[in-house]
Amino acid sequence: MDQCLENWVDLHPNRLHQICCGGGGGALTTRYNDERIFYGRRKMEQIRATGARMLVLPCHSCHGQINSIKATYGMEDLTVKYLWELVADCLIR
Repeated sequence: MDQCLENWVDLHPNRLHQICCGGGGGALTTRYNDERIFYGRRKMEQIRATGARMLVLPCHSCHGQINSIKATYGMEDLTVKYLWELVADCLIR
C-alpha cells in the first residue's frame, strides 16, 4: 500500500480479528436486507473510526455490501474501491 498511497491506515482490529461486513456467506444476495444492513453496523463504525475517505477492499461481497449500506450509515461520500482498482490507478499515475 505504501507504493500507492502516502497516508493510509488499516482498520482496527485487523487480520484475524477483523469484523465481518455483514454481506458475506451469500447474505448480500438474500432477501434479508434489514438483517444484512443491521449486521453491517459494526463494520461501518470501524470504518468511521479511521476517518477514511476511501476504503480499499479485495472482497467482492464486502465491496457490494459497503456500497449498498454506506448511505444508511451517513457515509455517502465514502469511496469504495477494489484492490485491483487502486493498483490500476497507481500504474497510470
